[in-house]
Amino acid sequence: MRALPVFRWRLAPDGYATRRQLRAQGLRPGGQDVAAQLERPRRRRGPLVAYLYRVDLAVPVRPMTPARRAALAKANAARRTCPACRRDAGYVIPTTLGTCVPCAYPDPNGPEGSTRHE
Repeated sequence: MRALPVFRWRLAPDGYATRRQLRAQGLRPGGQDVAAQLERPRRRRGPLVAYLYRVDLAVPVRPMTPARRAALAKANAARRTCPACRRDAGYVIPTTLGTCVPCAYPDPNGPEGSTRHE
């Protein structure tokens, strides 16, 4: 196992980039190992660490195909659908609630004290 070069925050040499920086350039790591790391000191907890990849070994991002776009749309729709009332909530359902807000907090003064919104 080889030791990674460690650079201070904002002092990494050219030719290295984080995943986010690669993505902004239309690239991805493409299976390469982490080449270096950045450390930013913090006072109370341990240092913040960002991993760096070599830009010259990065490969282009795979294009979005119609099938991938459809699968992504289906997954996002499932995250917005309330399991209790089966309606699209219009937002991603919080995992802490498990249902949409009207189902999680029904109005006790509403019609028949219904938990489902119509």
